[in-house]
Amino acid sequence: MQYEYSALPDREHIKWPGGKQLAVIITINLEYWWLTREQKEPLYPGGPASIPFPLPGDIPDYVNWTWREYGQRVGVWRVFKALDSAGIPASCTMNAMMGLERRRVIDAVNERGWELVPHNWAQNDILTNYAHDPQQERDVICRVLDVYEKTVGRPARGWLSSSLRPTAETVNILAENGLSFFCDFLNDDQPYLLRTKSNPLVAIPYSNDINDFNMFARGGMTLDQGLLALKEQFDVLYEEGRESMRLFNIGLHPHVIGQPYRIRALTQFLEYVKDFEGVWFPKREQIADWYLENHASHIRPPDN
Repeated sequence: MQYEYSALPDREHIKWPGGKQLAVIITINLEYWWLTREQKEPLYPGGPASIPFPLPGDIPDYVNWTWREYGQRVGVWRVFKALDSAGIPASCTMNAMMGLERRRVIDAVNERGWELVPHNWAQNDILTNYAHDPQQERDVICRVLDVYEKTVGRPARGWLSSSLRPTAETVNILAENGLSFFCDFLNDDQPYLLRTKSNPLVAIPYSNDINDFNMFARGGMTLDQGLLALKEQFDVLYEEGRESMRLFNIGLHPHVIGQPYRIRALTQFLEYVKDFEGVWFPKREQIADWYLENHASHIRPPDN
């Protein structure tokens, strides 16, 4: 996997379809954690723990597991209601285990016509566990894609690795399987191309700064500080998008943003952005299809 360094001022100015200046993606991460595994090391938690002092992996950590399960039982429905009220779609990521064990949530996304993106087998089974065994990584990814197609009813188009932890081979394996976009990288406010051993993929960057875990669970922001950060990020990118397109991704986890005392940050932000002209709320696959056709007029290949 390779991509070119590209300084923002050196790129051609380009707008999204219809002359839109800012694409906003509300990402809801639908994640499933194994309760135990046959190991003495602590299970990778997939984010900060509610209670510290991790237990060995073969002992159930009910306090942290049920904190996360709150998002699937309660929080996600609060988040869905906020998006429904604003008339704004989400792009949801899903661990394969969500399709097997939490089908009610996946069906609710499908019923709304929102996007679903594969997100590993389980949240605490990260791909870097297989960094020295590409065939095992390939097997895991293929199993995820198989569950995705059976659960969602169509082949997957893209991928987000759990905890944003791919290996050096991940994008090559995804391209082999016909996927068209990849979301793990944090290095841009615009899409760009990734070269693989087969077909190129569109990198659709994620954000670790505008993410409820890092804002609230790790960063300790108050509700109003979080709301201000969301608006500030939107305002700057919207203004920059007048010249050339920008991408604004918001990463959400239902057990974090779906808490009653935090949901107002999301509902008020959605009310703030929903009526701006020039804002697009796309599926990632729409971005990928459009960018594959238009990338040559955006970032020109370097001179040899």
